[in-house]
This record gives sequence, C-alpha cells and structure tokens, in this order.
Amino acid sequence: MTLSALDPRVRLGLAALTTLCLALVQQISSGLLGLVFGLGLLRLARPAVTSLPRRLAAVNIFVLFLWCVLPFTMPGEQISFGWLAASLPGLRLSLLITLKANAIFCVFQALSGDMPPSAAGRALEGLGCPAKLVFLFLVTGRYVHLLMEEWQTLMDAAKLRGFAPRAGLRAWRVLACLLGLLLIRSHERSRRVYEAMSLRAFTGNFRTVTLFQTRPADAILALVVLLFLAGIALTEMGLVHV
Repeated sequence: MTLSALDPRVRLGLAALTTLCLALVQQISSGLLGLVFGLGLLRLARPAVTSLPRRLAAVNIFVLFLWCVLPFTMPGEQISFGWLAASLPGLRLSLLITLKANAIFCVFQALSGDMPPSAAGRALEGLGCPAKLVFLFLVTGRYVHLLMEEWQTLMDAAKLRGFAPRAGLRAWRVLACLLGLLLIRSHERSRRVYEAMSLRAFTGNFRTVTLFQTRPADAILALVVLLFLAGIALTEMGLVHV
C-alpha cells in the first residue's frame, strides 16, 4: 500500500506536525536527519518523476539567493576562498536553511503532493480548520487556473495590439490597466458563480459522498513519523549524536 492510499487527514496532520518540528531545529545534524527522513517518505510515496525536479528546483532557487547573501553579510569568524571571504555563521545558517527547506519539501511532497484539492479541503475540515478557510481554499483551487487563463487572454489581446512588456512608464500603465480589467472580470465571474450556486441550493458547505476511514496502516505511519520526530528532538537536544 502506497502513502496516497492512506487517510488524507492523517497525512496532512503528520505533514503539518513534521513541518513544525523541522522549522524549529537549530542543529545541522537534526536538519540532516530530517532530510533523510523526508527522502525516505518520498521513496515510499513514489511521486511522478516528471514534476518533482521542477518543484525541487523552485525551492532551491530561493535557497540559492540566501547562499549569495547570508555568508557575506553575517558577522563572525571569516573563512577565505581565494579573494572571497565568507563568515562561518553565515555558511552554517545557509546550510541549515537548505537542509530544512528540502526536508520540508520532501515531507509535504510525499504526504500531500498527489492529494487533489477536494480531498485536501475535506481533510482540513476533518482536522478542525475553520469552515470559511476551507471554503476559501476549495474555491481558490477550483478557479485560480481560470483567472490565469483570463490573464493570458488579456495579455494576448494586448500583444496583438503592439504591446511589448518592458521596463517603462507606458508598459507599467498598460499592465496596471490589464490588472484592473482582470479584477473587474474576476468580480463579475464571482457574482455569476455565486448566483449559479444559490440557484442550486448551496448553503455554504460542499457535500461529498467520499468518506475518510482511518485504518491500521494510518496508525503505523503515524507511529513511524512520531518515532522519527522523537529522534530529531533527541538529536536537537544533544542526547543522540548523528
């Protein structure tokens, strides 16, 4: 049985708990253990190979900017690389952030990367999240791609009329007008959607025939994750050395 077949509520809850634990660690060894744990979960989940490198690159591009700034701006003991000097605290912090960011990415990708928005919304509701927040999440997941298509349509229409995006006052004015049109069209679409849902007796809650059921495999996964989190906590406190 793969991780995608387990209860979405358990998967989301464990992902949030693991993220909180990894975000608080301050030791390189703890971050390294968290990354190993995340890679292990990713191995069990067997995600789609086509989208994984692109998502991983998006995370590490942001981390790369930190490597370009932190080692050269933080005070502390210096280490020289030829003509370039960097601080050891800056290098350590950059490495710690890299380990933590990639570990959190692996955990979330393994536990919730293949979860459809409808299942994620139901799982959030089952975990006790506010109903309005769940409703906003579901509607956003449903209509964000429509707004992207609407923006692309506006951009295509502008380019057919000779508009070329560039760093200039006229270009910024055109982009501001396009953004205003997008907001107006989004508001009009939201009114139409609301009226259509009201005509179908929508009362503020999405109904589904899918029922989540917690099974022994979910308890085993929770136990394994909690044991690893306990190991990370012990490593962080210095009681276990990696």
